[in-house]
Amino acid sequence: MVDVPRVPEQRRPASGNGPEERTEGHPPEVRTPRFSVLGPVRAWHGPDQLNTGSPQQRALLAALLLRDGRTATASELIDALWGDEPPSQALAAVRTYASRLRKVLPPGVLVSESGGYAIQAGDGALDLAEAEDLWTAAEKARGVGDLCRARSLVNEALDLWDGEPLANVPGPYADTQRTRLDEWRLQLVETRLDMDLEQGCHAEAVSELTALTAAHPLRERLRELLMLALYRSGRQAEALAVYADTRRLLADELGVDPRPGLKELQQRILQADPGLAEPSAPAQEPTSAAVRPAQLPATVPDFTGRGSFVDELSDILSAAEGRVMAVSALAGIGGVGKTTLAVHVAHAARTHFPDGQLYVDLQGAGARAAEPETVLGAFLRALGTADAAIPDSLEERAALYRSVLDGRRVLVLLDNARDAAQVRPLLPGMEGCAALVTSRVRMVDLAGAHLVDLDVMSPEEALLLFTRIVGEERVTSEREAALDVVAACGFLPLAIRIAASRLASRRTWTVSTLAAKLADERRRLDELQAGDLAVKATFELGYGQLEPAQARAFRLLGLADGPDLSLAAAAAVLDLPLEETEDLLESLVDTSLVESAAPGRYRYHDLVRLYARACAERDEQPPTERDAAMSRLLDFYLASAARVYAIERPGDRTVDHLETTGHAGQDFTDDTRALDWLHSEAACILACVQQSLGARTLRRAVDLLLASKDLAESGASSLRYEAATCAARDAAAALGDTHAEGRARVTLTQVLNNAGRFEKAEPEARRAAELGRVSGDPWTSGNAPNEQGIIANCMHQHAAGEAFLVTAIEAFRADGNRPGEASALCNRSRSLDSMGRTSAAIDLVKQGMAIYDELGLTFRLANARYALGIALTHAKRHAEALDQLDQALVVFAENRQRLWEGTTHYRIAHVHLSERHHALAARHAEQALTTGYIGGDWMRANVLTLLGRALDSLGQVDRARACWHEALVLHTNAGSTEMDEVRELLHPIAAA
Repeated sequence: MVDVPRVPEQRRPASGNGPEERTEGHPPEVRTPRFSVLGPVRAWHGPDQLNTGSPQQRALLAALLLRDGRTATASELIDALWGDEPPSQALAAVRTYASRLRKVLPPGVLVSESGGYAIQAGDGALDLAEAEDLWTAAEKARGVGDLCRARSLVNEALDLWDGEPLANVPGPYADTQRTRLDEWRLQLVETRLDMDLEQGCHAEAVSELTALTAAHPLRERLRELLMLALYRSGRQAEALAVYADTRRLLADELGVDPRPGLKELQQRILQADPGLAEPSAPAQEPTSAAVRPAQLPATVPDFTGRGSFVDELSDILSAAEGRVMAVSALAGIGGVGKTTLAVHVAHAARTHFPDGQLYVDLQGAGARAAEPETVLGAFLRALGTADAAIPDSLEERAALYRSVLDGRRVLVLLDNARDAAQVRPLLPGMEGCAALVTSRVRMVDLAGAHLVDLDVMSPEEALLLFTRIVGEERVTSEREAALDVVAACGFLPLAIRIAASRLASRRTWTVSTLAAKLADERRRLDELQAGDLAVKATFELGYGQLEPAQARAFRLLGLADGPDLSLAAAAAVLDLPLEETEDLLESLVDTSLVESAAPGRYRYHDLVRLYARACAERDEQPPTERDAAMSRLLDFYLASAARVYAIERPGDRTVDHLETTGHAGQDFTDDTRALDWLHSEAACILACVQQSLGARTLRRAVDLLLASKDLAESGASSLRYEAATCAARDAAAALGDTHAEGRARVTLTQVLNNAGRFEKAEPEARRAAELGRVSGDPWTSGNAPNEQGIIANCMHQHAAGEAFLVTAIEAFRADGNRPGEASALCNRSRSLDSMGRTSAAIDLVKQGMAIYDELGLTFRLANARYALGIALTHAKRHAEALDQLDQALVVFAENRQRLWEGTTHYRIAHVHLSERHHALAARHAEQALTTGYIGGDWMRANVLTLLGRALDSLGQVDRARACWHEALVLHTNAGSTEMDEVRELLHPIAAA
């Protein structure tokens, strides 16, 4: 916990009148003084800090404050200030101090009673009393299970500390009280950390616990919490190593064994006791006790029929309690009502799953089905897992998902699955849990699943559904016409619902009117004969009623592959003003052909999107308008992303080298809104890239990747960004476009470098440099050798790296690209630094910093500070290095650059290790790991190596060895040269 100076606030009375306010007939408010002892001994009257005098005078004030209003005799005060050796004039000195304090404090606060003194300050005047009240409230909240509130209250209490309590106050009484208050604060920290672990915040707690165990090595409770946090973070070997380190330390220092609780925890970890993996969700809001997802979509109020299926599925789900996981898979054609039935049954079964319900549309019928790892990330967040604790790989996410669900009773509804392979990683796998799956395919290969084949409704059920939506009065008088309608719909529930809803919204229509429209075989009969064609016929009802402008919007907006569309993007597709576009989209929402995903965002159901595209193929004239619409969307994203890029990097020549667009793009009032837009549109941008890899749009698609590179550096969208970049590279190569291919390969190189995959990045960068020379593209000509230099430096080929970077600097200068030049200068400094030319390296970085500073490139200046911090570290100018790295860290965090935030923590840890501040080094190394995105396995291994060094110096030898073992595995798998260094670290330990 970071101690921040805290000035107590003046509290107002219940009347709410401010310090200078008067109410008619009442005197001005009397301000109560405030005192602090949880730091320097201070006093305030209103906003003014009072002069509490000399250290001895403050010692007297502290002794009185800590008696909670009780009178202290003169002899008690003399003992408090001087102990067994008071001065000859001690009594006179006490009286003098008291007199001076009385003059400073408001009247009536310091009083003389029975030959002694007392402070009469009133309730809430002392920070210690406030902390005690908060602690009492926290205990009550925890006692009733409200962990979030309890944790918040403990944090409030801890925030009242302002450094060492009774700081610089002399005397034996102050020494005793200082020790007591320090111990109490540590107990509060332990309590708060214990609640952190109860709520699943184990990954975040490791860093703080590592520092605390270093500061208090003999405190076993902290060691126990650290073991549990490491175990729940998937670091079992380190957790066991903490126990071994603790046992050895206690034996050496005190000649005792660890207490029974610590031994028991070690055994439970060795046995992988499931009871250790039962944290609730991390605290999100102070008002909720635990995260309990309730994600089921609303059930329809007019659910009709399906009685036998409801009973069958309900029996299966109710049997899940106390037994192994139940899985039911519903299969059938599109529109047959799989989702409606599943949602209805899930709501009915909620009482059997008190720990929550999860839901996801897997989009299996669309062109891009949801990836299991993406779904698992969303599920883990919904279950309370912090982003930093969510691993990257599918296997690790699935394992963590099952661990989080262990001991819970949760229902998972997996809607619209593509196949069994997509579903398997998403199954809970725990007893007491259950899964409902819907899909167009029959999942005979989903082991243990109870299969249900859902057919169309019976005529009676179909008519009943139609009647409930339209109204009994309108249907009763035209029953035959109603039967004609449901028959024309093929008895498909979705088709019936759409048709009936249209009729219900048009009071001037009769049922016969609707039946007559459905009787038009030119628009319906062919589609109603089999399969999904029946759904198309149903959508034809809505589409046929649209005005020309509505129909055009419906067709063209359905062409985009993204999960949804913003209003601004839709306006670009339609080439219309925002207001007119919004009117069209809202009218389409009214027809149920388009959904409102959120204010200003719109989406298609996957079946409706397919239908819209079929309409575009059939009806859009001239056909080139489809391509033009998608071209306008690409222009919109490229122009908008370029604006974000320019805001983040003013003066960067990249935007000058992008393809021209016919759209101005989105306006942004500040950099925060610009970044918000980029990250919120990430999935849509990358989908647009992959959809625009044809000959006419390829270069703009590649440039969109260049302009949105923050998506890769933030870590949030790095995997999708890499996939889009690979697709762009391959498309460019197939089309023989050297210009686009060079840029795509440079962009892919940057992605691979960020992930520490230098062996794969090197041939991409080499080929990009060749293509840059062939195409004459100045952007590629500068950036390709710049990336080659980075790769060479990271692979310890520093002379080659310098040569590449000299080439990059020359290319950037020839292009007038000063930010590019600054970047290459900073990268070249790394080459010189690694070759022992540290002074020259520092000069180069400062040249780069001067360029960034002149151009106002705050974010890129942070990159330069990062590079300067490394060079200063090697020059053993550690204080300066820390200053540069700390400034860089603030900027990276503000700009959501998790990659650079994590690596900066690593570099700060390196400085602290060089200064032998081992606890601080370990803490920053843990923070680097906690970011979750620090440059792939290569950088993670480097961080673990450094963490091991720090822990080893702290005497935590076994945990250090566990870190090195993991680092060695990562380096060996990657073929990194650093594996030899780790082997050398492990060898003496192994030999011992």
